[in-house]
Amino acid sequence: MLIGIVLILVLLIAYALFKLGAYMAILKGRKEGEMSASGNRTQALLLALFLVAGLTWLGYYAITYYDEYIIAPASEQAIAIDAMFWTTTLITVFVFVATHVLLFYFAYRYRADDSKKRAYFYPENNRLELLWTAIPALVLAVLIFNGLRHWVRITGEAPADAHRISLVGYQFAWAARYPGPDKTLGRANYQRIDAENRTGIDFSDPAAKDDFMPRMLYLPKGEAVVLDIGALDVIHNVYFPHFKMQMYAIPGMNTTLWFTPNTTTAEMREATNNPEFNYELACNKICGSGHFAMRMLVVVVEPDVYRRWYDEQKPWLERHPDYILPEAVP
Repeated sequence: MLIGIVLILVLLIAYALFKLGAYMAILKGRKEGEMSASGNRTQALLLALFLVAGLTWLGYYAITYYDEYIIAPASEQAIAIDAMFWTTTLITVFVFVATHVLLFYFAYRYRADDSKKRAYFYPENNRLELLWTAIPALVLAVLIFNGLRHWVRITGEAPADAHRISLVGYQFAWAARYPGPDKTLGRANYQRIDAENRTGIDFSDPAAKDDFMPRMLYLPKGEAVVLDIGALDVIHNVYFPHFKMQMYAIPGMNTTLWFTPNTTTAEMREATNNPEFNYELACNKICGSGHFAMRMLVVVVEPDVYRRWYDEQKPWLERHPDYILPEAVP
């Protein structure tokens, strides 16, 4: 905050000095808008100093606050996605720095001064045009195909032994449904949605009668998890920051996503030295006035702990004994 205020004050002072110099030039008889050679040299020097200061600040901020804006990967897929992210970042930072150095260099090199030197007029060069079109196109193609490869993997066929979970978003909460002892998720039907059965579990399907819905999303470390994703009202977004996973939840259309957690909640608490750390599922799509509250606690545990927790869960119907099954309604 203090650095920002100081920077603004410095810019205001520089602007005031510039205007003062312009007014002094007018008093000496120079027409308004006419720039002297010394004024051009001053502006060129200030541009060069701005370049050095800007790049220095960029590097300082990136190094100093690295731990605050980089999230440690907590899934096997996140490691590959992080590598893809850093590859893209390094390429774009190189291009950013190189183009800005050239931009400010030419502004300084061809400043107007008493020597009356002029830049050389270079209207066209087909070979150069082809070069600086082909190289970016090739680099972008490599980056895009690499990203497409990861996308196909996390949205494609999951391992046969993956844990399948139904995840539904609605304004403004998430509902996670696990298969019961039969290991098969029952159907869902929007016509079955009511005040109690918010996700429309179709209990006419025998496989649905032992499904359970915990308040938190439990996941086993080192084992693949498949999410069958849906939404009831508007478009939501399933976002796991530490797993580096994200997928839209769209009304009337199922999407899917799979990943393998590789760090338990307890391990991450130790690694971050934060005993209150928790993974979370957030909605990364502004979906209404209650969007800020659309979060769900995620707990990653060792496989044996997960199985004990799983065996202790009671079916949704057992927790709602007064619920009238649709087939019993006259």
